[in-house]
Formats: sequence, structure tokens, C-alpha cells
Amino acid sequence: MVPRKIPLRQCVGCQEMKPKREMTRVVLTQDGEISLDPTGKKAGRGAYLCANPDCLETAKKRRALDRGLKTSVPGEVYDTLSRHLRGDDRD
Repeated sequence: MVPRKIPLRQCVGCQEMKPKREMTRVVLTQDGEISLDPTGKKAGRGAYLCANPDCLETAKKRRALDRGLKTSVPGEVYDTLSRHLRGDDRD
């Protein structure tokens, strides 16, 4: 049996390649809305962050999400990502 290929994505914070399922995807839709994509299947331009809160701080400091999504990312998105990484995003 042939082993399955594991898709890899690069974290915008630490620049490491990791399996797609371990990453958090932030997506910019055609409507201009920026949101988290837990399924990894929403249509739009995506950028990936690993589950390390330090990577989020690095991405925020270097404006890596802005460059990855090719738009200005508001502070609320970073707050939402921070809550998601800590596990406080329950509705």
C-alpha cells in the first residue's frame, strides 16, 4: 500500500513547514471579510499559523498576516486568533 501524502503549509509566524491539519487558517473572502477557517476549505485567500502563541506575536509584530492576505488585518482578528489558540473561543 502506498503511503498517503500529507499536505504541508508554512506558518507565517515561524516560517516552519507543518502538516495542514495542525495549522490554523485565516481566510480573506471575496467580500473582504477576514475570519478563521477551522475546516480549511473556505473559499478565499488563506494564511496559516501554527498553534504556538509566540508565532502569533511574531506574525503580528512583523505584519506577516497582512502580507499573507495582501490586506490590512484589524486588531480584532488578532484577538480572535489569540482566544482560539488558548482554547477560549467557545460560543
